[in-house]
This record gives sequence, structure tokens and C-alpha cells, in this order.
Amino acid sequence: MRRILGQLAPGCTLEAIEVPSGVGAMPLGEAMVRAGADARARAALERSGAEVAFGLEGGAILEAEKAWLTGYVVAVTRDGRLGEAAWGRMLLPPVAAGRLRDGEELGDIIDELFSRKESKRQAGAIGILTEGAMSRTDAFAYLVAMACAPFLHPDLYGEGA
Repeated sequence: MRRILGQLAPGCTLEAIEVPSGVGAMPLGEAMVRAGADARARAALERSGAEVAFGLEGGAILEAEKAWLTGYVVAVTRDGRLGEAAWGRMLLPPVAAGRLRDGEELGDIIDELFSRKESKRQAGAIGILTEGAMSRTDAFAYLVAMACAPFLHPDLYGEGA
């Protein structure tokens, strides 16, 4: 994320602030994942002196017998502008889908399946399932860049962006 923000806003300072999402440990459904990212962005802006705050949220979308990993980033500025980005869906193993439906958290499921501890704070499910080709950090860094588009091109997005 530092590399992406350094490229888009040279000289910016990045401060990680842990804030609650308000949607629980394992948000299910696109609306809940987006709501968690939005709540995190607004809480981070409130607790910091930043001009722009980003809220990151990962979750799953349950559909028929399948479960999909997804992520969302909301960026909010002090003057109320908003940027958003979501990445597509990554199919999760069927065993994970069943356990998510039973209320388990994906990080715990992945830890058990791959004999890991706290994988969600490291490579995450995406990193483990792709054998390191894409990490959780990489995925969210790209979403942060995409969420900045309205700030980089305000003439195209209008004042509400």
C-alpha cells in the first residue's frame, strides 16, 4: 500500500489505525462488506488528522452452494468526497462454503485447512490459495489505487465523488 500511495501522492504519510467495521468478524454479502469498509474509513478519518482515510474490508459472498472471497475499499475525505473499489470474486473451496454458512470465520477455516495461525494477518486466504502469487496486501493495495480514481480525476467524477 505504501508503494501505491507513494506513487499517487508522493510525500504522503501513511498511518494504520485499527477501527471496528461494525459488521462482525466475517461479513457475508457484498452490502455487508461495503458497509464494513465504509464504517472503517469514516472511523479512521474521525480518529486521525488525515485528509483522506481508507477503510478496507474483506468478506465472502454466498451464492447457492458456492462461496466467493471478495474485498472492498472505501476512501473518504474531510470535505466529504468518496472513492470506492471492489475486487471480483475468488471461488473458495467447497468445504469453506459450508463452514461459512455455519457461521465460522474464513481466517479460522483457512488456518485449520492449511495448519497455519493468524493467516488473515499475513498472506490471507488469497495468498494461501494462490500459493503466494497474490497476497491479501497486494489485493488491497490495488483496490486503494482504484478507490483514488475520483480524487485523481475530479473533473470526470463530479463533486460528489
